[in-house]
Amino acid sequence: MEERYKELKQGERGAQVSLVAYIILAILKLTMGIYSGSVALRADGLNNVTDVVVAIAVLIGLRVSQKPPDKDHPYGHWKAETVASLVASFIIMVVGIQVIIDAVTSAFTGTTEPPNVIAAWVGAFGFVVMFAVYLYTRKLAKRINSHAVESVSKDNLSDALVSAGATLGIIGSQFGLPWLDPLLAFVVGVIICHTAWGIFSKSSLSLTDGVDDQTLDDIKETALAVAKVNYVTDVKARYYGSNLIVDLVIQLDHSLTFTEAHDVSTIVEDQITEKHRTIDVHVHVEPEGKTNHE
Repeated sequence: MEERYKELKQGERGAQVSLVAYIILAILKLTMGIYSGSVALRADGLNNVTDVVVAIAVLIGLRVSQKPPDKDHPYGHWKAETVASLVASFIIMVVGIQVIIDAVTSAFTGTTEPPNVIAAWVGAFGFVVMFAVYLYTRKLAKRINSHAVESVSKDNLSDALVSAGATLGIIGSQFGLPWLDPLLAFVVGVIICHTAWGIFSKSSLSLTDGVDDQTLDDIKETALAVAKVNYVTDVKARYYGSNLIVDLVIQLDHSLTFTEAHDVSTIVEDQITEKHRTIDVHVHVEPEGKTNHE
């Protein structure tokens, strides 16, 4: 458990890195967007302003999830991390829809006057920065198995794509292709909405104690790989934040002594904990041939 708290502390660093990057880029893009006359760059800067809110929400969620159990939360505050991911998905979806609306509006009312070319350089710089932050947070999310940091990582990628789209649109306007800006903005908006939906689906599944079938099958295979385990008659799991809690029923040969059966169940618990990053595993042992209804 102590190791998991340390991992969440590392997750805070990922949110903090994203927060700093968003603040700097928002100020830079908004300032240069106004100076260069680029609507796309200003929109990109406003997108980063909303990203600041996402990063703060995730940072708060990670901080709250580290609080120890108390009277009102006897199982701890782990799910605060997932709630933060859910909030992030809503904000990302709003941004994606707004980008699509702006793209459609711009296609019909946009100006033919190309912005200053410096806007393209700022957009390209934003893409490089956010893609680098994305690579860092994605690696961190995988290492500490954090849903909240994973949502930050996906948001980072969406922002990098927004910057790339804005940059290409600005460049296209320099070559007499004003339609390229709204077209790329529309595509980027769809990508952002898709990203938000992915985060929302995963977070809502976790909050409703849902676990995908592949995870359950992997846990079952791990249990069956332990010597003397003949069958796994039932396996259930649920998430507390990014932490997996497992309940399963195994069948052993009825000739085993109580001590031998206990040792086998302990090995099963240890193997599942090690391979599936669980914080709690409950193993119920039954004699071979017994059904769940008996």
